[in-house]
Amino acid sequence: MTAIEAQDGQVVGVIGAGAWGTALAQMLASDGREVLLWAREEELVEAINVRRANPLFLPGAALAPSIRATNDLRDAAACAVLLLVTPAQHLARVIGEIPALPRDLVVCAKGIDAASGRMMHQVAGAAAPHSEIAVLSGPTFAHEVATGLPTAVTLACTGGEAQWQRLAPVIARPAFRPYYSTDVIGAEVGGAVKNVLAIACGVVEGLELGQNARAALIARGYAEMQRFGAALGARLETLAGLCGLGDLVLTCTSTSSRNFSLGKALAQGADPQALMSDRRTVAEGAHTAPVLAELAASHAIEMPIVAAVNRLLAGEPARAVAGDLLARPLTTEGARA
Repeated sequence: MTAIEAQDGQVVGVIGAGAWGTALAQMLASDGREVLLWAREEELVEAINVRRANPLFLPGAALAPSIRATNDLRDAAACAVLLLVTPAQHLARVIGEIPALPRDLVVCAKGIDAASGRMMHQVAGAAAPHSEIAVLSGPTFAHEVATGLPTAVTLACTGGEAQWQRLAPVIARPAFRPYYSTDVIGAEVGGAVKNVLAIACGVVEGLELGQNARAALIARGYAEMQRFGAALGARLETLAGLCGLGDLVLTCTSTSSRNFSLGKALAQGADPQALMSDRRTVAEGAHTAPVLAELAASHAIEMPIVAAVNRLLAGEPARAVAGDLLARPLTTEGARA
């Protein structure tokens, strides 16, 4: 029996002990399952194993006793299922350090690889060609998942029904409900684009432009997400679901979102490079915006909000960028611009 077949009762691995990775480990361990949690920092491994805490990334959470932390990726060889929760731009490098065995890899990072323009499932597939790739995405604030509050997510499987049947019992919990999809591209597009749009919504908050403006921006941003997804082959019903519209609404309406908070700070005059240098609060939208704008241009897709966020991150004043958006030519609501 291969590792990819022998999953029931096996240790599940979570690669990345940031807030989201730790929350996923806590959720998976809620029924007593043994979970291996990889962290790069030795002091964090000690804190998790000795004090049952992650003071760096998820302070205040009392971690389950069945979570075991390690900083050695070779320990992941024992896991038939690995949840990949590293920052998107480091995913390929980290996978390259994991023993190359057949297994299910569940991508939980949201973004686009800046160096290649590839989606995360493509990055993972190239780095681990003997594994089957799935994507987990949806409206999931880490602190809520860690405390057992209910949520639902999309679990998109490249391996189809057989992979879903393997993964669903491993991942599902009473308060964590996955829904099956085969639209991996749609799941990834939703997660990547919503992070950029959340930065724009944070700007609306920071400039005190009002709730009407934020609602309009979410609606027009969702149209951009649909256009981009359709060009890449995503299904529109996927983008209307948990990993698209659901995640978009959550991330664009709460200061708990790192991307929203980044946009608010930019609107209030903060330096983009200084904000992005904080390793504890990675706002993936800041890394995604430039490559997303470039991909949109190469596909002749109008994404004016994404382009505006890209300008903000390059240091242009928020009010000037917002003014340019409002001054765009009038058109019909269903237009591609």
